Amino acid sequence: MLDLPAYDRLDSFKLFMFDTGLLKNMAGIDNAAILLKSDYQFKGPLTENYVLQQIKNQFDVAPRYYSNRYGEIDFIIQYGTDVIPVEAKGGRDKSAPTFKTYIKEHDASLAIRISERGYRREGAITNFPPYLAGRIIDLI
Repeated sequence: MLDLPAYDRLDSFKLFMFDTGLLKNMAGIDNAAILLKSDYQFKGPLTENYVLQQIKNQFDVAPRYYSNRYGEIDFIIQYGTDVIPVEAKGGRDKSAPTFKTYIKEHDASLAIRISERGYRREGAITNFPPYLAGRIIDLI
């Protein structure tokens, strides 16, 4: 698959803020809730917003959101002729059935997970801690 913009679906999209701090403030989220509660329900959307901010300027084609009737992939990025799925996790949980199914069905040789699990490679999946999200293009 080449030229991701050609596959855009205008009926399937997500909205993000240009600044995660402003998003947190507009939502009225207290810092203690994010820092002290590992299961805080808004941690996922904040993580996705942060990851988008970090990856959007690293690649020539803007990241895309992907969904089908079975689930969603947080981002799809194009790197040359490769299409790379990206999963952003707010914690250490690595269960992501749609992400793993996408990798298998599309025979993805590289997939990226951003999570608190640290930097590691597990087959096609490379896990990056959030602080390295801004360096993905240098490390893949």
